[in-house]
Amino acid sequence: MEKLILIVNNLKEGPLRALVNKRMSEFSDLGKRNSNEIFKELCFCFLTANFQAQRSIQMQNSIGDGFLNWPEGKLAETLQDLGHRFPNARAKFIIEARPYKDNIKETITSFPTEIEMRDWIVKNIKGLGMKESSHFLRNIGFKNFAIIDFHIVDLLARHALIEQPKSRSLTPKKYLEIENVLRELANKTNSNLGELDLYLWYEETGTILK
Repeated sequence: MEKLILIVNNLKEGPLRALVNKRMSEFSDLGKRNSNEIFKELCFCFLTANFQAQRSIQMQNSIGDGFLNWPEGKLAETLQDLGHRFPNARAKFIIEARPYKDNIKETITSFPTEIEMRDWIVKNIKGLGMKESSHFLRNIGFKNFAIIDFHIVDLLARHALIEQPKSRSLTPKKYLEIENVLRELANKTNSNLGELDLYLWYEETGTILK
């Protein structure tokens, strides 16, 4: 872990820190907006499952308020035209989640802990597992979540902090185990999980997205 601690601390001491702080501030600002705006970020997280984050951002920008009111067929057709791998399934998940669009903010913030928020999302919003639920909550300002995708898994395995999982799809138990490793790393680098995730993502990909 010492080598990765050094890497993260070096990144935090460099010019990347300003960009990470800016992104975290943007996440916090989004979380202060209304339920409809937060629901559109939820829809972005539907799109990122087994798909590229950068292209999902482009699709989110193209569809905009369409997440709130387009019929399923139009959503699916648009996602297909924009090149999503799973346009029909993602459109269906969005439509099924739409009953929450006007009260998603009030619903998730009614829980006393962030872990309970995530548990509710995983259990009640079809199409969002541990990773996507964590991604959503981090992107609306809840800082104690990391998005454990294959980039992060590969980085941790390469530094011998975890064993390389046999499957790219993590069970909830395995996800929590890896999250605890990241939590220890976050503590040792004086970071929260949300910003640590951005530093690790940059180390592995050379980019900062969301």
